[in-house]
Amino acid sequence: MTNPKKYILAIESSCDDTSAAVLCHTKVLSNVVATQEIHKQYGGVVPELASRAHQQNIVPVVHQALAKANIDKKQLSAIAFTRGPGLMGSLLVGTSFAKSLALGLDIPLIEVNHMEAHILAHFIEDDDNTPPKFPFLGMTISGGHTQIVKVCDHFDMKVLGETLDDAVGEAFDKSAKLMGLPYPGGPLVDKYAREGNPHAFEFPKPKVDGLNFSFSGLKTSILYFLQRETQKNPNFVTENIKDICASVQHTILEILMDKLTLAVEQTGIQEIAIGGGVAANSGIRARLKEAEEKLGWKTYIPKFAYCTDNAAMIGIVGYLKFLKGDFTDQSVAAKARYAIGS
Repeated sequence: MTNPKKYILAIESSCDDTSAAVLCHTKVLSNVVATQEIHKQYGGVVPELASRAHQQNIVPVVHQALAKANIDKKQLSAIAFTRGPGLMGSLLVGTSFAKSLALGLDIPLIEVNHMEAHILAHFIEDDDNTPPKFPFLGMTISGGHTQIVKVCDHFDMKVLGETLDDAVGEAFDKSAKLMGLPYPGGPLVDKYAREGNPHAFEFPKPKVDGLNFSFSGLKTSILYFLQRETQKNPNFVTENIKDICASVQHTILEILMDKLTLAVEQTGIQEIAIGGGVAANSGIRARLKEAEEKLGWKTYIPKFAYCTDNAAMIGIVGYLKFLKGDFTDQSVAAKARYAIGS
């Protein structure tokens, strides 16, 4: 008699976090993440160093994931991996490992789009989690991406708007760098913003048609503002760090909420699910809860562990594809640019 339980090993290596998870159907049994600390000294992710670190981390991370899940690799039903989008060198490490292990175990291989995974992370089974109802609007906000997606089914997604230049997470990190804060600076901006005045300083919001975003102009305006003020007072940033962070965060959140509100008006959909690393920001969480009360939206925010890059979200997509028999073969190659629906 065959074991009715289906175990999916998932591998995520799109940027600078090496992660492996084991799922039994929709339930996460383990979700191990190795964060690369080396990039802090460079103020950002160095692709070559990231791919080397993935090579060092992937075997122990997979081993830990299997051990924490208390299963043997021979019990696995399939292996899911991030095909893209992301840094090519990083993706190659995860793709090559997944292909080799699937070949060695003679089990199916499942490719996963990283952006779809951020959205479908909401379907991970959890005691505190209720998944959004179709159709819903997914807003993915991270260091590399900013998108609003109409989600009609697990694999029926349409991008309604996306960034034309920089991602929102990069806007946070680069603004922090301009203030002299260490990398990654986004969480520090959030931390200081909680104690600052969001209306202390005013920054311009870009005028972008439709549901698309742009953050490069905002970063430039913050740069010129800081240069101008520090010429008058060399200690300006140190003395006003909380108010600057609060004002920068307020402006970024206004941009996100304006576009999300427009998307709701255009589609009539009031089920909103967010994902990506910036979904961990306390300000955006507060604004979404506020929208629930004032505008009647129903908002869904994943657990912190499923916001940042992690293999559990790759695993849930892997399981949903497994049910459909949607497998890939050994000719599959990593894709640095990999649009939703392609």
